[in-house]
Amino acid sequence: MQYWLLKTEPEEYSWDMQVKKRIGNWDGVRNTRAASYLKRMELGDLCFFYHTGKEKQIVGVVRVHKTAYPDKSDETGKFVMVDVETVEPFPTPVTLKQVKADPRFADTQLVNIARLSVQKIEPDAWKAIRQLGGLT
Repeated sequence: MQYWLLKTEPEEYSWDMQVKKRIGNWDGVRNTRAASYLKRMELGDLCFFYHTGKEKQIVGVVRVHKTAYPDKSDETGKFVMVDVETVEPFPTPVTLKQVKADPRFADTQLVNIARLSVQKIEPDAWKAIRQLGGLT
């Protein structure tokens, strides 16, 4: 099992939209490093659903439902997308400010490479962030 964080502008694709769809496409990723993470995802991997912009907070959990396949929105044919399935919302969203203030997360990509739209999350950080958000 691997853990990830997926970032989205809530005005473009929000948690509520994901919940309504139940299974959504994660496309439009054009950063090479972020795209390489999409390619490494496996069925069943879990991902934090993160709202960027003014919110800057983790609001839910999704599961990889379909592994990497060609991104239909990419005319070059170089990039991929995955499908994710809604798992559960965070009872209490976890803000970027909380993560940055907590020394347990000092080495996370969320703190050190904050602009990356797809990030790897280590198991200990995954558990700790879930607890901060009210999930066990």
